This record gives sequence, C-alpha cells and structure tokens, in this order.
Amino acid sequence: MKKILLFLLGMVLFVTNMRGEEKYAEIEFETQKLNLGTFSEKEAVRTCAFKFKNVGTAPLIINQAFASCGCTTPVFPKTPIKPGESGTIDVTYNGQGRPYGRFTKTVTVRCNANTEVVRLTIEGEMTE
Repeated sequence: MKKILLFLLGMVLFVTNMRGEEKYAEIEFETQKLNLGTFSEKEAVRTCAFKFKNVGTAPLIINQAFASCGCTTPVFPKTPIKPGESGTIDVTYNGQGRPYGRFTKTVTVRCNANTEVVRLTIEGEMTE
C-alpha cells in the first residue's frame, strides 16, 4: 500500500513539474489602434505599421490577418517570430473611390498565441 501511495505521489509531482515548463507564444502590440489623421483624396493611399513582440516562450506564428473591408490590406510576417523578437503588421488603406469623411477599419489577426485573435483598428478622415 505504501508503495502505491508513494508511486502516485511521485506521479503527481512529476506531472506538476512538467506543467511549469510548458512553452507558449504570446503576442503583445505597442498599440492596437492607429490614427491616420486627415488627408485628401489626392493622397488617398496611407500605410501604417502595428509593431508587436513575442513575449512568450515558444515561436509565434501568425496564421492569418484579414481586413474588414477590401480598401484595407494587411501584410504580416510569414515566418515564425522567436521568443523575445519583434515584428510588424503593415496595413495599407486605399481611399480612392471611397466616400469622404471619417472611417474606421479593423484588421483581425489570428495566431498560435494564448490570445489567439487580436483586432487592430485604423481610423482617419478623408477630405475632397
């Protein structure tokens, strides 16, 4: 009986110790919202960059980044980001042929981090 109890206690301690070494990726953005300011339709194409860092302990893989509208195009790293390394998601807004005024667009990022989905926002105002 003592051997069985000691064996079970040893297994519990082993499993508990292994969980402490679990590796995970985690994405941390400097900001999740950028303002492109006010600009005219003559300068309707605007680009900005969302800077991020992998603050986890495993490589970060961005699987997908897509915009809420066809006028917005995200470009993201296709290679894994090692722990402690940084990267950017570049977002281009093309307002040509779009109505004037204020706009807000979102980019949804899907990755292997503990926070699997992150929404980034760009906003601005286009004038005639």
